[in-house]
Amino acid sequence: MDKRDLSAIFRERLKLLLTRSDLNQSAFASAVGIDRSALSQLMSGASTRLPRAETLLNIAAEFKVSLDWLLGLSQDEGVTGEIRESLEIEEAPDGFDRTLLAKWFAEAAGTKIRYVPAGIPDLLRTRALVDYEANITNRSRLAQASETQYRIEYNRRPETDMEVCMPRHTLEIFARGLGVWDRFPEADRKQQLAHMATLLDDLYPTFRLFLYDGRMRYSIPLTIFGPYRAAIYVGDMYVVLNATQPVQALTQHFDNLIRAADVNPHEAAAFARNLAGMSFPSGSA
Repeated sequence: MDKRDLSAIFRERLKLLLTRSDLNQSAFASAVGIDRSALSQLMSGASTRLPRAETLLNIAAEFKVSLDWLLGLSQDEGVTGEIRESLEIEEAPDGFDRTLLAKWFAEAAGTKIRYVPAGIPDLLRTRALVDYEANITNRSRLAQASETQYRIEYNRRPETDMEVCMPRHTLEIFARGLGVWDRFPEADRKQQLAHMATLLDDLYPTFRLFLYDGRMRYSIPLTIFGPYRAAIYVGDMYVVLNATQPVQALTQHFDNLIRAADVNPHEAAAFARNLAGMSFPSGSA
């Protein structure tokens, strides 16, 4: 990690500890064995200098946090908590509320969620599409419906901030009834697109959909839960990245997708509504 990034993360976490402590700067500085001017310098951002090892140890001990957390090398604050692997495999069983995915959404409330879906975004699907996709994927209808409802409710919370980025061509292929949707009736496809447009209007701006040219950019399906973790979807399981650097790298990847978008959130509902108004018999090219 770049020294400037390390210093910035340390500064943010030092400020967080100061806020939590309910101490003034003089008392906080005294508690960790430095004077107030030294504390002010550490918090000012004027330098990338980190404190001495002794001071870092004093801060960690006084406020019962780990050195790794203090320096941005871990998202786990506690010194005695369970050590989390930097990479984990999490299966995706039936019953969305029983998976860690639901827990991660809850933990990331108040931070930005970044999401690249594998197909039509879960929370934008109609029940007809949920049933159709359950048939072809052998996933439980109840599990998929539960996930859709959870995500809608999550995105109605005032603290939600979610960005979704996907290829524009996914919606165009869906509208034409191609690929995995070749047996999904045209009337249901139109209803799905109209439903999507309505929800995009309803949930904006807490939920923002960006569409990019899939011929120019590519992304695997993934969800980034604020600064905490990223989950890469690989069918019936997730590859979960917990370390700071890979989460930051995937965040940069996602932001590059957004920069390449040619349909922006304020245009996405109209784009879906326009597709819903076109006639594409099943299997049309």
